[in-house]
Amino acid sequence: MTATTQKLTFEDYLAYHDGTDTRYELVDGELVPMSLGTGQHGRIIEFLNDQFRDEIKRQQLPWTAKAMMVGVQSPRGRRWDTSRIPDVTILPLGQWDAMADREAVIRLHEPPPLLVVEVVSDSTEADDYRSKRSEYGLLEIPEYWIVDSLDKKVTLCVLDHQFYDSTEVWADQQIQSPTLPGLHLSTNQILAGKL
Repeated sequence: MTATTQKLTFEDYLAYHDGTDTRYELVDGELVPMSLGTGQHGRIIEFLNDQFRDEIKRQQLPWTAKAMMVGVQSPRGRRWDTSRIPDVTILPLGQWDAMADREAVIRLHEPPPLLVVEVVSDSTEADDYRSKRSEYGLLEIPEYWIVDSLDKKVTLCVLDHQFYDSTEVWADQQIQSPTLPGLHLSTNQILAGKL
C-alpha cells in the first residue's frame, strides 16, 4: 500500500514530511510506509548492528554500522526515483560524517555502502529476495545479507560483476563474510538475536 498517488522525484522525497514519525521508502516515485515489524525482527536488527560495531571496533576499521538510519538511492526503473532504507548498513565513517548536515541517504554518485542487511518479513519477502537484490547489485554494494526467520536461513550475497553469487547458510553453519572475515556468527545465533 502506498501513502500517495502522486509520483515523487528523489528530491521531492528528500524534502517530504507529513508531520508524523512514519518512515518511508520511495519505490518508483511512490511513498511506501515502513512497518514496525515484530519484536523478533527488531531483535535481529539490533543484534547484527551490535555485532558489526563490535567487530569493526575490534579490527579498528574506519567504518560504522547503522540500524535503519541510512537510505540508499536506487537505480530502479527509468528514473532515479527509488530509495531504500536497509535494516542494517555498514559504511565508511567518513561517509557517515559527511551526512551530518543533510539527509542520511547515500546518493548514486557516492560510493555504495560496504554491506547491507535486510531482515525478511511477510510483507517484504519478495522485495528482499528480488527487487532489492537486483537494485543493490546494480549499485555495486559488495555484500548483501538476507536474514530470513520465516525459512530459518541467511542468504549471503557477494557481488560479482553487478550480480550476486549467493550462499544459503542454515542452522549452526557460520556466515563467511568477505567484508568482516573475523566475524563468527551462525544462522541460529542471528535468528535468535543473541550469542
